[in-house]
Amino acid sequence: MSNEAIKPHGGILVNRINKIDASGMLPVSISEDLANDVENIADGIFSPIEGFLGQRDFENVVSTGRLSSGLAWTIPIVLDVDESNAKKMKDAGDVLLQNHQGLGVAALHVEETFSFDKKKTAQGVYGTTDNSHPGVAKTMNMHDFLVGGKIDYIKRPEESEIRKNRLTPLQTRETFAQAGWKTICAFQTRNPPHVAHEMLQKTSITTRDGVFVNPIIGKKKSGDFVDEVIIKCYETMIKNYYPENRCKLGTLHTEMKYAGPKEAIHHAIMRQNYGCTHIIIGRDHAGVGSFYDPFAAQKIFDDYPELEISPVFFPAFFYCKKCLTYTNPKACPHGDESKEQISGTKLREMIQNGQAPSEFILRPEVAKVILNHSHPFVD
Repeated sequence: MSNEAIKPHGGILVNRINKIDASGMLPVSISEDLANDVENIADGIFSPIEGFLGQRDFENVVSTGRLSSGLAWTIPIVLDVDESNAKKMKDAGDVLLQNHQGLGVAALHVEETFSFDKKKTAQGVYGTTDNSHPGVAKTMNMHDFLVGGKIDYIKRPEESEIRKNRLTPLQTRETFAQAGWKTICAFQTRNPPHVAHEMLQKTSITTRDGVFVNPIIGKKKSGDFVDEVIIKCYETMIKNYYPENRCKLGTLHTEMKYAGPKEAIHHAIMRQNYGCTHIIIGRDHAGVGSFYDPFAAQKIFDDYPELEISPVFFPAFFYCKKCLTYTNPKACPHGDESKEQISGTKLREMIQNGQAPSEFILRPEVAKVILNHSHPFVD
């Protein structure tokens, strides 16, 4: 499939950037992560969503993984408020959404407010109501009412080191076209690059034009790497180990949901909006703990055959000391004693003790970035 054939999800790239007069609007504070998602709505990263989901769409997404129109959509994009604020916002009609710094970033045109079943929502999105799942815990701690309505984006936050690689779908599509790329493979990540990840990316582009490395920047669970480390590690890897014009780094500013298969579909939709023709879906994509079958995120694509972006499925990659190459269980007959691999827990322990992992696990330059950072992990 060529890049020219990849349409945004739903057919039209949403643009909700309209510098309207917001003076006199009721101010409503939202979190930094929610402010990021409002910007994602405006830029079309969440196309065809134009605002926060109304009740009909919300309930359909929870129960069927689709909007009320039948279009694929698996992760609810919502604004939760308490009963008092729900009434105030409904009475006001138009409200000014302010980020954590007090900047008015967007106007929300309130269409409806409604209550929702938190347990049903958790079960529908995460496949569990176990409160040890971070997504379930967040859902159960939400306010009792949701507010639906379209947004108009007014003002972006100031540029910063953490936002310097943020790209809109218009920018990525133009970048891919200028590079002459017709087939683009997206790589979703919330971690610095292991060498096995690098090899997986390079394997994916042996038959495609380029790879779009698109790390998630936003709230993550305790023990994950902090955003600054992830960005610096990828900049270092691309500079030292990628040929020119074969890899593009762009950050995606949104919160990890750890929704496993449902989030894999959401990740694919966003990358289709960016203009990617393929997306790598590896073992336990967007998973957490043991909540999902390791290949559930691959199997779910059978339920969404209409997506234009094509998943590229990979088993786990590792270095085999007998095969003398990076490989996977489909191609390597050797046992665990021959494999250079490391658990996330063990990797964190080594880094906290100032130890550099094997060069078959992390490139030395990448390990140096992590070891030199004073606080590489989320508390």
